Amino acid sequence: MNRWLTEAVPRGRVAAFRTLIYLFVAADLVIFTPWVRTRVSVPGDLYQPLLIGRLLPLPTPTETLVTVIFWALLLLALLAATGRAPRLLGWAVCALYLEWMIIAMSYGKVDHDRFGLLVALAVLPTAGRARHGDTTRTEAGGWALRVTQIAVICTYFLAAFAKLRFGGLDWLTGSVLARAIIRRGTDLADLIAQVPYLLIVAQFGIVAFELLSPMVFFLPPRWRLAMVGFFYSFHAVTIATITISFAPHLAAMGSFLPLERVRPLVWARRLIGRGPSEAATDVPPTDADTAPSGQDPVGAGVERALDDQAPVVGRPVGP
Repeated sequence: MNRWLTEAVPRGRVAAFRTLIYLFVAADLVIFTPWVRTRVSVPGDLYQPLLIGRLLPLPTPTETLVTVIFWALLLLALLAATGRAPRLLGWAVCALYLEWMIIAMSYGKVDHDRFGLLVALAVLPTAGRARHGDTTRTEAGGWALRVTQIAVICTYFLAAFAKLRFGGLDWLTGSVLARAIIRRGTDLADLIAQVPYLLIVAQFGIVAFELLSPMVFFLPPRWRLAMVGFFYSFHAVTIATITISFAPHLAAMGSFLPLERVRPLVWARRLIGRGPSEAATDVPPTDADTAPSGQDPVGAGVERALDDQAPVVGRPVGP
C-alpha cells in the first residue's frame, strides 16, 4: 500500500501539474468565481460559515477583506506557477484559496467540484522542488499526485452515494436530467430529450460510472488513460448539454495525465528556432549544389583559370 501511495513519478510531471493548478487558481478568480466579490454587498446576517469557518473561526467577509484576498491570491498564484519557493508560496495560496472558497460557499450553496482542487493545493507544497522536463523520479511528488487522484475519484464515488442516499432509486427513474435541461439546457440537450427513455438510461449510466470510477486504479496504464479520457468526454457532454463545467475538477484530474510530455515553451522555442533553417532550405539550389560528383560546376573553370594552382595548406585561395 505504501509503495502504491508513493509511486515515484518524474519531477517534470509534478512541475507541470503544479503550473496547471496555480494557473487555474488565477483563472478561477477572474473567470469562474469573480462573483465572490459581490458577497460583500449581502447583509452579514446571511453569512452562515461552513463548519471549518466556525471552528477556526473566520471573520465575516467585508469589502476590504475580500479585496485583499483577491489581489493577494491572484499575485501569489501566478508566482507559484513558476515553481519558485514551492513550500512558502504553495502554503500561502492554499490558505488564501481555502478562505476564498469558504466565503463563496457560506451563503447556502456548496459545489462539490472543488474538492479535488483543494486537496491538490494542500499536498503540492509537500512535493518539494521540481523543474519542467526533469526525468528524475520523486516519491514525494508521486504521493502528492496520488492523493489528488484519490480526491478526484472520491468526488465521483461520493456523488453517486449522495444521489442514492438523498434521492433513492427515484433519482435513477425520475426526471432529474429533464429538469436540468428545462432550467439550463442547450439545443443539443433538447434534441436528446426527444428520444424516448434516453434520459432515464443516461441517469442509470451516470450513477454506474460514478460507482465504478475507483476501477481506474486497477487498470494498466494505457487503459487507465483511456478511462480518464472517458471522464473528460463525460464532462464535455455535460457542458454541451446542461452547461455545467466542473472546471476545478477537470484541472485536478490532470494528476492522472503524463503532463511532463506537454512542454509548450520548448515547442515554441523549437518553432521559432526552426524558422531560419526552414527559410534556408527554401533557397533554390546553385549549380555547385547540383553538379555531379567529380565534375566542376559551371563557372568553376573560370575561377580555376584565374589561379590554376592549388592553395598551400593554411593559405587562402587566390593571389
